Amino acid sequence: MDAHKALITNIFNNSTLVEVPFFQRSYVWKEDLWGRLLEDMEFVVKTKKPHFLGSIILKEGRKPRQGENFADCRTIVDGQQRLTTFLIFMKVLCLKLGQTALFDCQFRIMGQMIALRHGRNDIQAFEKVMTLSKAEIIDNPEPASRIIGAFNYFVEHIDESKLDIMTIFVNTQFVRIDLDADEDEQQIFDTINSLGVNLTTSELLKNYFFNRETVGEYERKWADVFEKDDETKVYWDREIETGRIKRAIIDIFFDSYFQLFIQDKQYNISNEDKLMYSRVDRLAQSYQHFINKYCGGNKNTVLDQMKEYAECFRNNLKPNQCGMSIPKEEGIERINVVIFGLKNTTMIPYILYIAKNVQDKNELNKMYGILESYIMRRVVVHASTKSYNNLFTSLILNKVLDSQTLTLRLKGIGDATTYCPDDNEMKIGFETSKLVNLQSKGIIYLLESKIRSDNSSTALLGFNNYSLEHLMPKKWRNNWGACATEDDAKKRDSLLLTLGNLAIIPQALNASIRDAAWNVKKAGKGQNKPGLLLCASGLYTLHDVLQKNDWNEHEIENRAEWLLANAQNIWKI
Repeated sequence: MDAHKALITNIFNNSTLVEVPFFQRSYVWKEDLWGRLLEDMEFVVKTKKPHFLGSIILKEGRKPRQGENFADCRTIVDGQQRLTTFLIFMKVLCLKLGQTALFDCQFRIMGQMIALRHGRNDIQAFEKVMTLSKAEIIDNPEPASRIIGAFNYFVEHIDESKLDIMTIFVNTQFVRIDLDADEDEQQIFDTINSLGVNLTTSELLKNYFFNRETVGEYERKWADVFEKDDETKVYWDREIETGRIKRAIIDIFFDSYFQLFIQDKQYNISNEDKLMYSRVDRLAQSYQHFINKYCGGNKNTVLDQMKEYAECFRNNLKPNQCGMSIPKEEGIERINVVIFGLKNTTMIPYILYIAKNVQDKNELNKMYGILESYIMRRVVVHASTKSYNNLFTSLILNKVLDSQTLTLRLKGIGDATTYCPDDNEMKIGFETSKLVNLQSKGIIYLLESKIRSDNSSTALLGFNNYSLEHLMPKKWRNNWGACATEDDAKKRDSLLLTLGNLAIIPQALNASIRDAAWNVKKAGKGQNKPGLLLCASGLYTLHDVLQKNDWNEHEIENRAEWLLANAQNIWKI
């Protein structure tokens, strides 16, 4: 066995055939991993620094047969998924850049056969995309091929202006492990992939900050905060979805806490280092680099405030809030639903910053209300969240610690990716936006919590206790009246997906009730199949709806106007 660092050009070298075992499992990567590879490659080009893409295990393969033009053959033991993805990525990039000759020179043997040969499950799809001459989306009929899916994804998402082929070639690194023909590849594979669990960011940092000689300091500054008792451990170890990955809350804390140092002007951190520090998968290394370069190696720069900020984090940021009722008043409870219920975790560093540094409780709650309004206005119009990280870190950088400055900052944004939508755009959003269920549920839940009476006979439940219901069902053709024309039917199909037709209810309706005619949907079919009147009569966002004898396009539009009026009044900036 021989293990060494290798560039992609060392794996595909114009004379070596790399074969996927013929009966190997299919290519299985999906959009989350394609997106991660694309981000990695953009990062490589920006930083021009080596980037590790994992290990590749190759075993000595068969000898070339007469007429075959390769000099060496290697069989993939581990690495099929990443090598396949990398070649598809490079194929699309070279097509977009008009560099097909470069691709053929590097990834074809003697410029002819492709240097990666797939097994029976994917060989046709892979060779098809490798022979394409244009970076255009191609048909992918069911059962859809992940190979073609990857090609189409990169066609749609690669921005060639952000990428450079040679920079990628010289900076993309693998650990290449070569096995002789008589070595047991299964034993080696199992050993490499099955021993233990990957260290988390927090474990790496704990080992960096403390050692055998600093046990007392470890007890005071770490164990007392993160490992005090089982309840404490459960909180910090809980995993939360952040974009495409799940991360432990303790790792999210260290990411957020680090932002306070990165954005502190006293350290004068270079843009190059800020870019490097933005990588969540390098967070532990980034802490070490920051302390060595900007703090003279003094770990106490970070440790001295860590306990206070960690306690502030735990006291304010609570994913469990999504399972509990929230008040109508502005405050951290509502922001927790915006963050954890609607998955806006990029807000967390700024929330931690103001929770720790704004002493006036009323002023702090006012800022929470402004942030809720800003986020929810953008949710209504289906605005992108892609630039939120830059926005919220800029608020830390500029020390925005009062409601007036926060309002001016958010209203003054001219950038199309982070602007604050006005009332006219909100109107269009309520009338036409077709949002994912989570966003629609969040809009209606937060409105419900604001407009309901304090004397309501039914209690507001937690965000997670409600499900989203289409008042006019998507399958309306089964039990609802027919439309006069096909155009009217298309209009109905579109309108029923908008906010005026959506409601939150505390228990999902039986399928036979969900798609039933309006009178049955309201009344239900006995105790075992309750309708909306029994399930949701205490909800203020449904009060007038349940009085209606008919539910149609006109009523949907009227309800959208009513929801809009409440939203404009509640989410003011």
